[in-house]
Amino acid sequence: DLLHALSPARGVGVDISEAMVEIARSKYPSLEFLDGDAEDLSLSEKFDYVILSDVVGYLEDIQRAFEEIRKVSHPRTRVIINYYNYFWEPVLRAGEHLGMKRPQPDQNWLAPDDIQNLMSLAGFQTIRKGYGLLLPVRIPLLSDFFNRILVNIPLLRKLALVHLVVARPAPVPVPVETLSCSVIIPARNERGNIEGAVARTPRMGKHTELIFVEGNSSDGTAEEIERVIAANPGHDITLLRQGDGVGKGDAVRKGFAAAKGDLLMILDADLTMPPEELPKFLHALASGRGEFINGSRLVYPMEKQAMRFLNVLGNKFFSVAFTYLLDQRFKDTLCGTKVLFRQDYERIAAGRSYFGEFDPFGDFDLIFGAAKLDLKIVEVPIRYRERTYGSTQISRFRHGWLLLKMSAFALRRIKFV
Repeated sequence: DLLHALSPARGVGVDISEAMVEIARSKYPSLEFLDGDAEDLSLSEKFDYVILSDVVGYLEDIQRAFEEIRKVSHPRTRVIINYYNYFWEPVLRAGEHLGMKRPQPDQNWLAPDDIQNLMSLAGFQTIRKGYGLLLPVRIPLLSDFFNRILVNIPLLRKLALVHLVVARPAPVPVPVETLSCSVIIPARNERGNIEGAVARTPRMGKHTELIFVEGNSSDGTAEEIERVIAANPGHDITLLRQGDGVGKGDAVRKGFAAAKGDLLMILDADLTMPPEELPKFLHALASGRGEFINGSRLVYPMEKQAMRFLNVLGNKFFSVAFTYLLDQRFKDTLCGTKVLFRQDYERIAAGRSYFGEFDPFGDFDLIFGAAKLDLKIVEVPIRYRERTYGSTQISRFRHGWLLLKMSAFALRRIKFV
């Protein structure tokens, strides 16, 4: 039933019970079901997702089963495991004795650290953990409150009956010299920063292209980009005009659509994130340490006027909120520099309808999309500099209110579903 509910393009179910396999085959003829053992898989193909639902508790050798799953995983496979919280063992046993629950054979009662250790031994890396089902009895209104709201409260969620782990195969580094990079530079009224953006951006990997997306500037930014392109014939530089589009998010999406590189990088044209730092992002991605690399301005001391006090407070608030929302660590959600593989961006774009076109900045669109795909998110600390030309395009209070609304929207779409 679970496999059918997921509507996969190709779905294969494996069960040790021949009788259950026959029932599943007759019920869902469009899916494939095999009589087999998770500790000795006969499959040779690779799958995008592998799900072990209520299985690990009954395995004889969990590490061997995880090693078998490793054989059917490619670098972007996500392994999803749910299992019972060992705190509930006495409650479930009491339920069996009282006739409230069907008797089950003895099982492995594992702590979360046990699961993570076994996965690490089998060549997997944990991305995030989740929790579900605080009240496993159906009581109108009360069940929804416990299982949708309270189960997401820190500390309380550790008491949930069901625990979840999402993992990926341990990464294999990709040689930097085999990767091409596209640097997208949204620019509106940034004429004085254009030449510096070109001169200071390193040439990375096997090829680097710069794509300026000009947002209807009034200070001659577009003309300056054209001048700099003509003055640098040895650089691969493109000028795109944003046209009727509005906001940095639209500019980034236009730039990504035109990009040809294996890696997509965002560099703000104000150059408050030094372009010289971009190779750090490239190496973090190529090494496999992360699949979505986010800059963090809140680690090193800043220059005095780089960020106002209220902006610092706002960033720290959204850091806490997003760490809770996405179950992955975030220190600085609003740093403009973000780097990911183009094929992962294409997957984010394909699933954009889940959240909708809600983000004029582009930051949350990418963050939410990466989290929904369970990409491994890593932050690279950078030194945040003062502007040397122009003024910020952000209104602290108007845009802060918009960010709050987007966070509340994400809460409903990600946490309280």
